Amino acid sequence: VFTAHSIPTSMAATSPYVDQLRQACGWVAGDLGIDGFDLVWQSRSGPPQVPWLEPDVADFLASIPTDRPVLLVPIGFVSDHMEVVWDLDHEAAAVAERRGITLRRARTPQDHPAFAALVADLLQERLDPTRPRPVRGGGAPWPDRCAPECCPAPRR
Repeated sequence: VFTAHSIPTSMAATSPYVDQLRQACGWVAGDLGIDGFDLVWQSRSGPPQVPWLEPDVADFLASIPTDRPVLLVPIGFVSDHMEVVWDLDHEAAAVAERRGITLRRARTPQDHPAFAALVADLLQERLDPTRPRPVRGGGAPWPDRCAPECCPAPRR
């Protein structure tokens, strides 16, 4: 079960955020030989009348069979900051414990040498515009910056 920061549905409707996350989840799942996955959301904030992406990770855990073990993968986060620790290690863990669900959380990359090398490689890639940009899973790489028409203001 992959997790990422929720955003208002009006923002999600005008940006590639969800598609980019699903693509990244698919790459990771595919590399692990996993056919299916769930993408859930965390860290919702703001007024309750504003709809945000769902399901929330705690709601998802409250709705699944109790015999289903869960590995939470915070794909939308690069470090174990407060939102990851609170939302997953405290709130989600409490729901899983109350329901008797076996729950584990994957580590975020944080300062792992492979992650640091990836960031350095991406920076080198941007500094040398003649360097070919790798593409995974077919299609063109996502642009570094959104085109002006890419992410219009959310509809209200």
